[in-house]
Amino acid sequence: MSSPVSHAVDADGIGWITLDDPAGRANVFNPATQAALRAATAALARSTGSGQAAAPVKAVVVISAKEKIFIAGADLKWLSRLPDAAAAAQAARDGQELFNQLAGLKVPVVCAIHGACAGGGYELALACAWRIASDAKETLIGLPEVGLGLIPGWGGSVRLPRLIGVPAAVEHILKAALVPAAQALATGLVDEVVPAAELKARAKAAALRLAAGGLPARPAPPAAPTDFFAGQRRLAAARYRGQPAPAAFLEVVEQGASRSLDQALALEAEKFGSVAAGEVAKNLMHVFFLKDAGRKANLDAWFTEPAPPVEPSGSPFQIIGIVGAGVMGTGIAQWCATRGCGVMLCDSERPVLENAIKVIRALFDDMIKRGQITHPAAHKAMGSIGVTTSLEDFDGCDIVIEAIVEDVAAKQKLFAELSRIVQPDCVLASNTSALPIEELSAGAHGPERILGLHFFNPVGRMPLVELVLAPQTNRATAEQALTFVRTLGKTPVICRSSPGFLVTRVLFFYLNEACRLWEQGVPAEVIDRAMRDWGWPMGPLRLIDEVGVDVSDFIYHEMKHYYPDRFTGATICTRMLAAGLKGRKNGAGSGFYTYAGGKETLNPGLALFAPTETTTMEPSAIADRLNGVMIEETKRVLAEGVLKGPDDADLALLLGAGFPAFRGGLMRYAQSMGTA
Repeated sequence: MSSPVSHAVDADGIGWITLDDPAGRANVFNPATQAALRAATAALARSTGSGQAAAPVKAVVVISAKEKIFIAGADLKWLSRLPDAAAAAQAARDGQELFNQLAGLKVPVVCAIHGACAGGGYELALACAWRIASDAKETLIGLPEVGLGLIPGWGGSVRLPRLIGVPAAVEHILKAALVPAAQALATGLVDEVVPAAELKARAKAAALRLAAGGLPARPAPPAAPTDFFAGQRRLAAARYRGQPAPAAFLEVVEQGASRSLDQALALEAEKFGSVAAGEVAKNLMHVFFLKDAGRKANLDAWFTEPAPPVEPSGSPFQIIGIVGAGVMGTGIAQWCATRGCGVMLCDSERPVLENAIKVIRALFDDMIKRGQITHPAAHKAMGSIGVTTSLEDFDGCDIVIEAIVEDVAAKQKLFAELSRIVQPDCVLASNTSALPIEELSAGAHGPERILGLHFFNPVGRMPLVELVLAPQTNRATAEQALTFVRTLGKTPVICRSSPGFLVTRVLFFYLNEACRLWEQGVPAEVIDRAMRDWGWPMGPLRLIDEVGVDVSDFIYHEMKHYYPDRFTGATICTRMLAAGLKGRKNGAGSGFYTYAGGKETLNPGLALFAPTETTTMEPSAIADRLNGVMIEETKRVLAEGVLKGPDDADLALLLGAGFPAFRGGLMRYAQSMGTA
């Protein structure tokens, strides 16, 4: 097998280091890649300078031969296997030494970036004298390590502040995100952005220019304000809930600013070792692997018959019918349109459709503001959405997704009618969050083509779709739906039809238990603070406001209906609804909290329903009780065969319920606590 790194010298004296791992679609750093880069750099070093060769190397260009990836960063499988802090610190020192070797060449080094340039890939770029990037949409640049519980450990924590200044470097690294080439240029991460087709030629021109004229003089980057680091530590503690990586990174930047490069790199390696060997980093890398596996999920474990022949790439469904123009139906329609599908949105009430179009237009406007879509592309997608009040207009659809009210009888009637209108090969799907698919399809023709596609709100931002298989669903239908979910850019979790599936069932057992705690006298702010401090993005009672008090109350009744022996429903949501407290959904302004003027405060009106005595409960006890309810219900889900394994449960709750990623997943956490 050929080397992942090759080198050559052209007739003009430009040395080329080309990254192209033959073992995969992406270039990643592991010991083999590092050894190959070390050898290539050493070989070119022997050819630099006068008298070293007949045609000495004048400059060096580092480039990738991959279509969409420069370097995706370090191989996380390799990093996750490092046994302890000492081994991780040594891995950091080895990477630093390699990039110092590149930076120490006697000639200018240009980094030509096309495609993803992440983590260690960008740290390589930082060791070069000049960085030039293509303008392709695939070119995304940055240092996302903090999002994996790590810090940039191959020079990024030291070199980036010295390049663009401490404030800008800290902002970039703590965001833990990759940025497009244009933004990278504006921030100073790269020096040039050029058309992708011209990247190699422009990189060579830059190398020759630097060889002839010397390296450009860079202005001194701005210093950090006096109170900068104290403020950043407060922000990082709030955002990352006490995870160790942000504090370690800030210490490297603050102390490294007054040290020599070598001394600062030594501190960086030490801190990298301490966080890389820690539980949080191990958990976050595990979550990365879970997401990667989820994107590759298949149906082999669910069907005895073989998979049908592979269809051509792209969506198996071109025309999408959606019934119900409420929050979910509107969101699904807008998202399908952004992915190139034609959409027909149906609702029996014309004013509801008119409002849906306004909502969809607002969603596109928001995407434009966020830079997620261009104005022409949004206009084109908007034009691909039609509206109707008649189901008869679905006769040409490839799939119809119902998103009407959560009522078994209403959905049964709809599926029976749809199954007589649409073509025999049209797939029918329900967006129900809790109702068994086989109940909804009772009476419909062709139940083998019916399944569940449970999207999460807001559709444009939530990555999960539960793909729900009814007993009658055949493999061909399931395969088409799985491909469709992927073409929408969503991550599927496959589950067997069962009341509540996975996310709704487990999440609402958790929310119900939080309500029961409140009814037992534990104050709302104490419950919510305990779970936020444990790592959840918001407390359970605050989440009920977001979901809707009405939705929560409905699902509590459904859970009681399907699990009467062990679901003891709280009554607070029923009482709140009777008093007109609906939460924050659909413009409502009060629930457990009030939201007047954009300010969130505890709702004093809850005093009417509050227990007469307050119960004192430690935050750790609250977290143990609420997490324990989720763990026990997930164990039942797995025992019933609703999912194929605990990893699927962890992925679904991470992506669909907001379980804190740094805990690694609910069942991974349970295993670490001995309760799995």
